[in-house]
Amino acid sequence: MMDKANSLSKLSISLHWIIAILIIGLCAVGLYMTRAEAWALYPVHKSLGVLVLVAAILRVIWRIKNGWPAAVAEYSRLEQITAKIIKWVLITGTIALPLSGMLFSGASGHGFGIFGLVLVPAQHMPGNPAEVLAYSEFWAKAGASLHQASAYLLIAAILLHLAGACKHHFIDRDATLRRMLGK
Repeated sequence: MMDKANSLSKLSISLHWIIAILIIGLCAVGLYMTRAEAWALYPVHKSLGVLVLVAAILRVIWRIKNGWPAAVAEYSRLEQITAKIIKWVLITGTIALPLSGMLFSGASGHGFGIFGLVLVPAQHMPGNPAEVLAYSEFWAKAGASLHQASAYLLIAAILLHLAGACKHHFIDRDATLRRMLGK
């Protein structure tokens, strides 16, 4: 079940692709929701964000136990440093993005949960249940700022990661991408 130099475990591959698909989808939906004010999508966005956090924590535990996969070939020092930075931004971003979203949603009084299971309840104004009352304005603003910043940083890191995967596959013609596809 452990990763090897020339192959990754099914767990490594599965966690990578589950988190990748969910994060890319959530970033796209998040950008759409905020621009189009598509309020109906927020409960699903929040639910999937909580599930991403669980998967990301499992991935971090797996990386601590298993270590980073070894490179499939020799690369320049610059490529090694760049890859290491991008990997750290990706793995910390997959934790920071959902945590900051939960901080934002929870502290702002909107609450959040997982598909109807309430984890942090919404707080409504007494006498006016249509209006939400923040638990903490400071933490709500901090959460909103962190969520937005971590989303844009994570999107940039994903684009660089995709560019690196394409470089390995089409220019270097090495096994990096094939290994992550389980081939």
